[in-house]
Amino acid sequence: MILALTAVNVVGWLVLQLGIAAAVTHMNPDRFTRDTWYSKVHGWETGFYRQWLRIRQWKQMLPDGAPWVGGKFRKKVLERRDPTYLRQFAVETRRGEAAHWLMFACFPIFFLWNPPWARIVMAVYAAAANLPCIVVQRYNREAVRRLLVLSNRNGNRR
Repeated sequence: MILALTAVNVVGWLVLQLGIAAAVTHMNPDRFTRDTWYSKVHGWETGFYRQWLRIRQWKQMLPDGAPWVGGKFRKKVLERRDPTYLRQFAVETRRGEAAHWLMFACFPIFFLWNPPWARIVMAVYAAAANLPCIVVQRYNREAVRRLLVLSNRNGNRR
């Protein structure tokens, strides 16, 4: 019974996560050009992420899953600093954040067939698999926003 339950949960998460990632990756990028109520990075977050969570020390260990489902934009490393690229990078961080929020929100589905102890496991898995990715997307977007501000200032001086 536990082996069958484990198999259903593993396959269920795999299908949900890859399906959501594929769907969001192929959405029109215009949907992600501006921050919304959930994607707006608040002032307190940057210091919290940098000083308390020490994101810079571990964020490179997270995979960039978009290429697994046809995504072409690499978010692992900031490759350039020109404004067009930076704006596209911000779009892709919003896209990634949206995908991970949707994936995280799916954990109650697993309550339908799991006993109480496994529901806790599913909730912990959903948090562990998605919240670090959400936090990194938000941290990166704020860094990109700061670079865009600097770019605009430097561009206005010329």
